[in-house]
Amino acid sequence: MSHTLQSHIAGRWLGIQPATALRSAINGHTVALTHAEAIDFAEAVHHARTVGLPHLLKLDFQQRADRLKAMARFLNDHKEQLYAVSAHTGATRADSWIDIEGGSGTLFAYAGVGANELPSGNLVHEGPALPLGKTNQFAGTHILVPRGGVAVHINAFNFPVWGLLEKFAPSFLAGMPCIAKPATATSYLTEAAVRLLLSSGLVPDGALQLVIGSAGDLLDHLNGQDVVTFTGSADTAALLRVHPNIVRRSIPFNAEADSLNCAILAPECTPDTPEFDLFIQEVAREMTVKAGQKCTAIRRAIVPRAQLDAVAQALRARLAKVVVGDPAVAGVTMGALASHAQLADVNARVARLRHSAELVCGGEAAVAVGAGTAQGAFFAPTLLLCNDPLRNQAVHDIEAFGPVSTLMAYDGIDDAITLAAMGQGSLVASLVTRDARVAAHAIPQLAMLHGRLHILDAQAAAESTGHGAPLPLLKHGGPGRAGGGEELGGLRAVIHYLQRTAVQGSPAMLTAVTGEFVRGTPPIDTGVHPFRRHFDDLQIGESLLTHRRTVGEADLVNFGGISGDYFYMHFDDEAAKASPFGARIAHGYFVLSAAAGLFVSPAPGPVLANYGLDTLRFVKPVLIGDTICARLTCKRKIDKNRRDAKGQGQGVVAWDVEVRNQRAELVASYDILTLVAKRS
Repeated sequence: MSHTLQSHIAGRWLGIQPATALRSAINGHTVALTHAEAIDFAEAVHHARTVGLPHLLKLDFQQRADRLKAMARFLNDHKEQLYAVSAHTGATRADSWIDIEGGSGTLFAYAGVGANELPSGNLVHEGPALPLGKTNQFAGTHILVPRGGVAVHINAFNFPVWGLLEKFAPSFLAGMPCIAKPATATSYLTEAAVRLLLSSGLVPDGALQLVIGSAGDLLDHLNGQDVVTFTGSADTAALLRVHPNIVRRSIPFNAEADSLNCAILAPECTPDTPEFDLFIQEVAREMTVKAGQKCTAIRRAIVPRAQLDAVAQALRARLAKVVVGDPAVAGVTMGALASHAQLADVNARVARLRHSAELVCGGEAAVAVGAGTAQGAFFAPTLLLCNDPLRNQAVHDIEAFGPVSTLMAYDGIDDAITLAAMGQGSLVASLVTRDARVAAHAIPQLAMLHGRLHILDAQAAAESTGHGAPLPLLKHGGPGRAGGGEELGGLRAVIHYLQRTAVQGSPAMLTAVTGEFVRGTPPIDTGVHPFRRHFDDLQIGESLLTHRRTVGEADLVNFGGISGDYFYMHFDDEAAKASPFGARIAHGYFVLSAAAGLFVSPAPGPVLANYGLDTLRFVKPVLIGDTICARLTCKRKIDKNRRDAKGQGQGVVAWDVEVRNQRAELVASYDILTLVAKRS
């Protein structure tokens, strides 16, 4: 039985009066109705600013990362509820997996980004700090802070769960409340996902609001601290980009638009090679997954003219095996388009394409398996062929957003690159090749007009996630027609929702502001070795200046014997004299080891483990007879809110290490990362 969907605005569910019917893509029955009540978008924005933002900023990056992980687990525990609703969108189980578990997987990924790459406050020091004077009394650096605004996410395509979460995750991590407006046709699935998230108790009040139906005058209520992101058609992106308030207030606008993505079969991939089969598999999969309704789907299959007939025959045979129908019926491998409006649009666009390309197979509404499917939004997998694509711009302009792709013949790899560029900017292109020289030649040129490039050969195939799969840690977006924006990309997406600011001042002031020790700040000497201090007690800037050690020839001999490093600069007097250093020098790693021997506190204590070095540089050589000492300073603390199996709390401490010689010259510089216990 259908129900009226509700928007979640200002902490309450809004919507009782039914409006537009949303039909099942499978049988045409009404699944849900949008609501007729108008949304007060001024109230929604005010609520996000005054309720959502303060609640989010009471948490820090690490705590918000923990929340994201918990949300992902909660959605996974309740995913079957979403799969049941997703069936109405025409998606198969595999299609829904991409949307639903791909969405929760994105939450997991950004939880990892926060835990591993962000501090435990709400300020990121985007260093290093740079001296701006001769004696380092004045320095400058960059910080990233939450923007203090609202993120408006507008989706106009058929990924009702992933489309919500791939934008929500980085904005939540950045401390920015969001107002999400999904594509109306499948908004019943987005509403189900938002209800689940809010029921978990993990989403702070005001951090997530949901708009069912039109976005109305929402954009009129935004200011320069806000961000707007959009996913949908290039035409709609162009309209939103020039919205008067977005232009007037310089509101950041990020667009990820549908594009005519391509796959190129390299000349050496003949039918007797595994790469030929991989190409056929990839094109067919991208045509049929989500019934081709993906912004990353392959719309143009660019193949050597010599292989055109073989590719057409292989694709026709593979597509003939696709079973279209109700995904609830056993054996069905492709479902319906998301809506009947989408079906009409695909029909119209295929008709336009057929003025420029001949039909290989499909081209009409599909006869679908399952009861009631005659009223569904089914379309047959459709392959077209254009013999002269260099002189036919229409096949590079018209996109049928469904299970439709056009074969295009080329006569040389440079022609293939030109054809790819005729799409005027795409989200992704695949190059299927077995020749590294072809990849080295083509990829730099393809990169000019593509946001992501997928190189596929027999080796990569075993683990490849495929042409059409944006990954949370890699950029998603593209130039030109693809919108000119960027989403995902790990930390890059979080930074999109943060404000970058340059800060200048004394090193001591920069240390106080960033929460990270900046060299030139007077060190703190508590009289207690810093390694004897628990995480809770350590102050940024606590420091130890060690005693000295003179490096002798025996040190080089002994270290060479232990390490097996007999590099000539350490052992050959004559060769060393002829080098720029003029004499034998100590191993760099001996200098590190000797410095550790100077600053460690050997007895058991709060420092539990050393798990790496960062920013290591050997600045000057250490000669035989030089005397070195080290300064160890608490540089940065990250509270990951974790406990070990015994319940002991732990945090991560980064230590700044300077190793200097008898002339006070810096010879080595690096950070040590340690796990440090908290007080019981």
